[in-house]
Amino acid sequence: MRSLASLTSLLAIATAGPIGLPSVAAADTFRFTAIPDEDESRLVERFSKVADYLSDTLEVDVEYVPVKSYGAAVTAFRNDQVQLAWFGGLSGVQARRLVPGSQALAQGVEDAAFETYFLAHASTGLEPADTLPDSIEGKTFTFGAKTSTSGRLMPEHYLRERFDAAPEELFTRVGFSGDHSRTIALVEAGTYDIGAVNFKVWDAALANGDVDTDKVDVIWSTPSYPDYQWTLRGDADETFGAGFTDRVRQALLSMDDPELLESFPRSGFIPADNDMYAPIESVAENLGLLR
Repeated sequence: MRSLASLTSLLAIATAGPIGLPSVAAADTFRFTAIPDEDESRLVERFSKVADYLSDTLEVDVEYVPVKSYGAAVTAFRNDQVQLAWFGGLSGVQARRLVPGSQALAQGVEDAAFETYFLAHASTGLEPADTLPDSIEGKTFTFGAKTSTSGRLMPEHYLRERFDAAPEELFTRVGFSGDHSRTIALVEAGTYDIGAVNFKVWDAALANGDVDTDKVDVIWSTPSYPDYQWTLRGDADETFGAGFTDRVRQALLSMDDPELLESFPRSGFIPADNDMYAPIESVAENLGLLR
């Protein structure tokens, strides 16, 4: 029983509402999404294989539904257009606030101690250091997506902590690239002097030979914080049957195929719960990013 990004699904997405999703959830189809932190075409290819795995393991039809933005992922979850989502720390907090009873089920092994890398273009003369240097002031800077935990929330938190100033006061120009791959490309091209990027995306790009380290490299790494997680709607058992939440949790924790794990990329999954993300919620409230 498999339902990937088939022609039928793609047509439904193309003709749906403003975020490009089915208008209602079908009880016989379990849908999930993922925040678009990398190129969309790559995510569709990768997560369609995850849909296969979940369909076989859960013995229900499973469909991966791509979205255009972090906000669209949260909206789809709120509206029950998807029942499961691979969220970042902040988007997960936002979603669980909007859908009471929803649970963080699993996080990547690496997500318990996630990091953001600060990248700099070679022309800045900035070198790797244990702290962010005063000389970053007056340069240009790009975050990732506006509600990205690793691409905006935590790097802004640490910038404010270090300099006691808002990014707009530190830099001559502040941008939002939209995703981590784009951040790397913009700093490598010299469009921005400095950027904040998810360390896993950087490491993967480096391993794939997609980065010219003569042009861009890491100058600082943040302290660790909790980040990505799988979050399931609180009404999943009511919709799909008693015990469904536990079955989904076990399916995620049992995912061990290296090809599937590369979709994230993670080395495996470990249990998670909502309380683990209290530090993210606190920082987001302090920065005014939660309603």
